[in-house]
Amino acid sequence: MVRINWTFQAKDDLKAIAEYISKDSKRYAKLQVIRLKNRTRVLKTQIRLGKIVPEISRENIGELIEGSYRIIYKIVEDNQIDILTIHHSARDLARRKIE
Repeated sequence: MVRINWTFQAKDDLKAIAEYISKDSKRYAKLQVIRLKNRTRVLKTQIRLGKIVPEISRENIGELIEGSYRIIYKIVEDNQIDILTIHHSARDLARRKIE
């Protein structure tokens, strides 16, 4: 089984998402974080499920979509995936440094 590693950046992204949504609803903020975390679990058994990130175009960098968010991850080895960032799809990914 594949190990999912959340980078500091991805953890910070989750925290920022939760803080932003909690301004309107603490309940929905918590639910959104749960949905994002749950979405990554599929990678434990289907390592190449996501699509290649077009802005990066590298075979080992993929993304899953959950609602308005892009979960960007790196296949480090066949048994390890690093979640690199959680990015809102309305924002420009090219302005972020990934990896």
